[in-house]
Amino acid sequence: MGSGNDSILDMYLYETNTLLEQLDGILLAAEQADTFSEDSVNEIFRIMHTIKGSSAMMEFPSLMTVAHRIEDLFFIIREKTMAAVAPELRPELFDMLFQAVDFFRGEIEKVENGEPLSESIDSIVDKINSLVNKIQGGGSEPAAAAPAGGPAEAPAPVAADMAYPFGIHVFFDEGSGMESLRAFMLVTAVKDYSGDFIHVPENVETDPSTSETIVEEGFYLWFHTAEERNGAVSAVQGAGSISSYQSVDAKPEDPAPAPASDPAPAAPVEAVSAPQPEPAAAVSKPAPAPAAAAPAGAAAAAGQQHAKESLISVNLSKLDQLMAVVSEIVITESMVTASPDLKGLRLDNFTKSARELRKLTDDLQDVSMSLRMVPVSSTFQKMNRIVRDMSKKLGKRARLTLVGEDTEVDKTIVDGISDPIMHIVRNSMDHGLEETEAERVAAGKDPVGEILLSARHTGSEVIIEIIDDGKGADTQAILNKAVRQGLADPDREYSQKEILGFMMMPGFSTNTQVTEFSGRGVGMDVVKKNVADVGGTVSISSEWGKGMTTTLKIPLTMAIMDGMEVSVGESLFTIPINNIRSSARVSAGDIIHDPARGEMMKFQDNFYPIIRAKELFGLDDGHDNIEEGIVIWLEAGERSYCLFVDDLLGQQQIVVKPLPAYVNSFDVKSCGITGCSIMGDGSISIILDIANLYSAGQGMF
Repeated sequence: MGSGNDSILDMYLYETNTLLEQLDGILLAAEQADTFSEDSVNEIFRIMHTIKGSSAMMEFPSLMTVAHRIEDLFFIIREKTMAAVAPELRPELFDMLFQAVDFFRGEIEKVENGEPLSESIDSIVDKINSLVNKIQGGGSEPAAAAPAGGPAEAPAPVAADMAYPFGIHVFFDEGSGMESLRAFMLVTAVKDYSGDFIHVPENVETDPSTSETIVEEGFYLWFHTAEERNGAVSAVQGAGSISSYQSVDAKPEDPAPAPASDPAPAAPVEAVSAPQPEPAAAVSKPAPAPAAAAPAGAAAAAGQQHAKESLISVNLSKLDQLMAVVSEIVITESMVTASPDLKGLRLDNFTKSARELRKLTDDLQDVSMSLRMVPVSSTFQKMNRIVRDMSKKLGKRARLTLVGEDTEVDKTIVDGISDPIMHIVRNSMDHGLEETEAERVAAGKDPVGEILLSARHTGSEVIIEIIDDGKGADTQAILNKAVRQGLADPDREYSQKEILGFMMMPGFSTNTQVTEFSGRGVGMDVVKKNVADVGGTVSISSEWGKGMTTTLKIPLTMAIMDGMEVSVGESLFTIPINNIRSSARVSAGDIIHDPARGEMMKFQDNFYPIIRAKELFGLDDGHDNIEEGIVIWLEAGERSYCLFVDDLLGQQQIVVKPLPAYVNSFDVKSCGITGCSIMGDGSISIILDIANLYSAGQGMF
């Protein structure tokens, strides 16, 4: 039972988070346009209806109530159109909706962490109610309440009007609030099924005080014929917040039945539980042209249904298991094909089958990798909200430009880089952009600041850049602070790159005052650590007065990669194929010695330092004579150098295995070791981290 509930909760969290992301996007676009389109109003109504229904099912009252109130608000906006929302109310409407999204997100986080939900939601509900009252007060169109072609001025059914003898008696959920508005929503929904009917009380749209009558006596709908009434029952079933309804018939001597306090049904009472997503189509159909609306809505629903069936949401842990199994298959396949028992045997059929097996394992690996790949767009879109909120709070106008948001990365990596990107965007808004528009204009810039967020593939990695056109980094101020904090030597000359590197040291913050966005001692060092955790690197470049660029280089995936096996004596090492530019056997005459005993090698008109793997790792065996081994020209990011090893053993697909915690505690990553892999014969090969290997070997030249 427990696991079933867990999977329902997972589904609820996934669906609600997805809806909130959609809502954020709609709100940001609407705020820029300063209005909601008809489609946006319908979409928000639908989102709130879904969140309300699913939260009621999960018994999360705070979420359900707030969603319910916003749904009511958007029902009014949909009926009266955005023209009813005065221009001076719109900023208040947008702010309230953004607060509501933050409230939902906070509650969802509590659900995820198993914490109790908020008890008090009065402040946000009061804001929504206040807007409802302002919008209702602002729109003076009482005619909207009258059913088209219906006897709006007809006497109330309490009088003996036997022209409408067939009734439905409706009671709303206890404590649902705003009963007059709910009654009006019900009347609008019923219009789709019957154009000619009357209701009691009749002035539900214009007179909120009718709520009390509806709570005590219920709400009546009266129709000409039993057929019209039966058709309207569908609308009643699809409407939200209805606890019960029953069919009633007026008799000549009893013009309108006396409302029963406990409705004892003449016809069977049907209790309507928490609204399901399906009936939303009935509630959210636009009121005009009811005849045309039904088939169009049905077609749209059918189309949506079809699209949904082609997608399936899978728990990430299952994909992790799949990846683990595929990894083991790759290892086992190389164990079989490279078995020492086969050495020296001529096995044509076996070799042919082994090649086919290799092809299939490659395909299997590609498919399982692609299952985990998701576009970075979801992470990028979240930054719109951060730029919007900070623009308002800091009084800086800024726009966010997104490039390459369809670029795909492994799901675990996307999750890992979301926080770093958010922190860098905040830094750009807070530190990067000039404090005033006057400063920007004086510098010959657009008064509106720009932050560019871009992503692109380079084969083995994804490059993400966050660029702002602000004032850039003051290298002298950074250096002075680094000296004060004991991070830099005051007597040493530092390059600009080294100075900018101090910004990523723990505890370093250039902000002079603590704000809610920065200056809490949590700086770029956290960004660097989070990116390093997913195997990536961070670099900063800046030009004073022009802006700053932060570049994240992230591997596409961390599970399986193509590597070149090399040997040094008895030891095996793996070099990622993507880092290898070239390899060559060289003679002693090709080596150039610098004054500090360092060795250099010329490749394509450039000279590159040589690191000897044997010396770097302190190995006992291996070649010392440069002519007996092989030199590999490597490149990682902006670093390029040569590595001297004994021999190349060949290319192989390897499964990256993390090193044990006790080995990592010796900080082996800074020595150029990133993990290990199991070879076909069961031996272990160390995977080299080409970027850090260069740093470790710098002392050698």
